[in-house]
Amino acid sequence: MQFESYWHDTAQPFAGGAQGPVDGHYDVAVIGAGFTGLAAARQLAKAGVKVVVLEAERVGWGASGRNGGHLNNGLAHSFLSAKSALGVERAVALYKAFDDSIDTIEAIIAEEGIDCNFRRAGKLKLASKPQHLDAIARNFEAVHREVDPDTALLTASDLKSEVGSPFHGAMLSKKSAMMHMGRYVAGLATAAARHGAVIFESSAVTAHRQGNGRHSLTTARGTITADHVLVATGAYTPSLFNYFRRRIISVGSFLIATRPLTDAEIAATMPGNRTCVTSMNIGNYFRLSPEKRLIFGGRARFSATSDQQSDARSGDILRASLAEIFPRLAGVEIDYCWGGLVDMTKDRYPRAGYVDGVWYAMGYSGHGAQLSTHLGMIMADAILGKVDRNPIKGLEWPAVPGHFGKPWFLPLVGLYYKTLDRFQ
Repeated sequence: MQFESYWHDTAQPFAGGAQGPVDGHYDVAVIGAGFTGLAAARQLAKAGVKVVVLEAERVGWGASGRNGGHLNNGLAHSFLSAKSALGVERAVALYKAFDDSIDTIEAIIAEEGIDCNFRRAGKLKLASKPQHLDAIARNFEAVHREVDPDTALLTASDLKSEVGSPFHGAMLSKKSAMMHMGRYVAGLATAAARHGAVIFESSAVTAHRQGNGRHSLTTARGTITADHVLVATGAYTPSLFNYFRRRIISVGSFLIATRPLTDAEIAATMPGNRTCVTSMNIGNYFRLSPEKRLIFGGRARFSATSDQQSDARSGDILRASLAEIFPRLAGVEIDYCWGGLVDMTKDRYPRAGYVDGVWYAMGYSGHGAQLSTHLGMIMADAILGKVDRNPIKGLEWPAVPGHFGKPWFLPLVGLYYKTLDRFQ
């Protein structure tokens, strides 16, 4: 078993990183070479802007290369709760932004010729308990009527041809998709560089100063100046951007990938070949990879770390969950086990805008694979002075009380959700 992201190991790494010292002046400096930062850089470079991307590790090293490979439309919350929390207009706009995000990714893949196994698969939100189906059905009725007719409510009987496990029904979101995340992020970086963006890997930003209308960003490889800065670092935001650190809760998310499954195993477990997520608070999400591995993830442990030791412990938990959902696969060989950090906000809604002299987009709360490309392009357009299409502009973002960078309270949060799952 390899303790490495399946997406990283099975993709050709980006080879277009800039060599030599980090220096010069740029119109825009983007911090972070994940989906958000690369999409913004590509959009800016296509407009003739002189743009540089500064990445602490390598392209796609963070959440963009450590997720479950889902491109699910819809919201992390129920649409009903989003309307209550955000108001009808913003809830609809945010829901549609997720739809538009998948269209945006599909268009970029076609335009740039990125080979990343993109496929409109549809997503199943699976009811793990009978009472969960009632809530899913209520949400489906509102979604189907008000914002997304490309949805369906499936019964337990309908699911027999979809998932080989006794769930109690599901909501099907037909616009949802899947792709190979490692191949996409490398292709997106290659496209950004081809259009003129300069991408420096292994260039963590260690200091940031601003004055006289300019920013100065220092790395171990040198210093650049820029007129604008976009922070696109999510859960890996450095401490020098303390405003975001106090508002982002970095939570570990963990995954395993099995050996390639046989046709008989697939027929017994995932015949529908869609993206799937269960309805538990501490639930699981899963899909098949291009070569038919089952990629199975979840919030196995409420942790703010992801290293080989924590990944291994979480992998054992996920293996047990996999066997519970799919007994046919109990004991199946696990080829990959990995983890990463998710940039959660307190209310689990993303945030993007302009504060303290910098632009930003982050807080995707586990639903960033689809929204990040689109939101990165929206922020690039805002920097260019184009029509502001930001669906979350002006959404209040208070700091998390008692949170100054290290989320000491995560074990308590985990206990709370485990208790909810036991009784709800």
